[in-house]
Amino acid sequence: MALLLNLLCVLCLVGLVSSQDMPYEEYMAQIQGCPRECHCPPNFPRAVYCDNKGLKRIPNIPPHTWYLYLQNNLIEVLPADALQNATQLRWINLNRNKITSEGVEQGFMNALTQLVHLYMDDNLLSSVPSPLPASLEHLRLSRNRISKIPARVFVGLDNLNLLDLQGNKLMDDAVTEVSLKGLNNLVQINLAKNQLTNMPLGLPPTTAQLFLDGNNIEKIPAGYFKGLPRVAFLRLNHNKLGSSGVPKDVFNVSSILDLQLSHNQLTEVPIIPAGLEHLYLDHNKIKSVSVTNYCPVPVDASVDDSLNENAPRLRYLRLDGNEIKPPIPRDVILCFRLLRSIVI
Repeated sequence: MALLLNLLCVLCLVGLVSSQDMPYEEYMAQIQGCPRECHCPPNFPRAVYCDNKGLKRIPNIPPHTWYLYLQNNLIEVLPADALQNATQLRWINLNRNKITSEGVEQGFMNALTQLVHLYMDDNLLSSVPSPLPASLEHLRLSRNRISKIPARVFVGLDNLNLLDLQGNKLMDDAVTEVSLKGLNNLVQINLAKNQLTNMPLGLPPTTAQLFLDGNNIEKIPAGYFKGLPRVAFLRLNHNKLGSSGVPKDVFNVSSILDLQLSHNQLTEVPIIPAGLEHLYLDHNKIKSVSVTNYCPVPVDASVDDSLNENAPRLRYLRLDGNEIKPPIPRDVILCFRLLRSIVI
């Protein structure tokens, strides 16, 4: 019976190892090397869970770890040699610790040549960490105290496609062509809830999602989005944009699908592209909706939009919180025949 039980245990281990595509020797080394402060699930041996443990330092991480969870601890310092043996790491979560920029020792990430995701939200960083691994794809640094982006910190990061810097202390002089140089394949950048007064310069033309909510932006330069031919999702809620600072056709860019301008000081509806699907203009100072000024195509009640590829694609429109009084003008319905929801 004992022999049979041992055999069953071995078979179970082989099954677990096979499911993770991990050699048996590595599997055993990983499980046996699990830090006593952490949890290493046998059915997910490449993950090490050290979150919510009150840790003040990074424990010795076993060498075959891919996913490391260290969020919700009290870590202040990231020593240069802390992860020198964990060279296979793909994902590190250091959210909600007490890490300062001075506490990130030079060389901390030198051995992490396969790191793809780095999360350091809700810490005490004052600058973007450097140097960063060239393999990095997602970098999240929201809700820190970052006021500086070192020059050329992103050079060589050709794989980086998501950069989250929301909720920091970035001013206009920190977000420049020099500081953003190297973001050649960036898709999403989040600069919401910073201290910007102008539209950021130097954004790469690959940018598709641009989030600038909660800043102090008052104007947008004419032709600003010509340098961003792929921008599809644009959020500028909770800024100080007035119609005088927004050229009427600045948003008339064919790639834009979702445009959010809520909680600003607009008095007029800007011209929008025919392909726009969602438009948020609530809580501004708009008094009337004159479709002749902003409809992407001539209003013609006889046109069958189901056969017209150039017909406006707008499906959702918010105009509540303005000075507009119902009913909805008939021209709005005639122009935007695909509208499924309008809030006024």
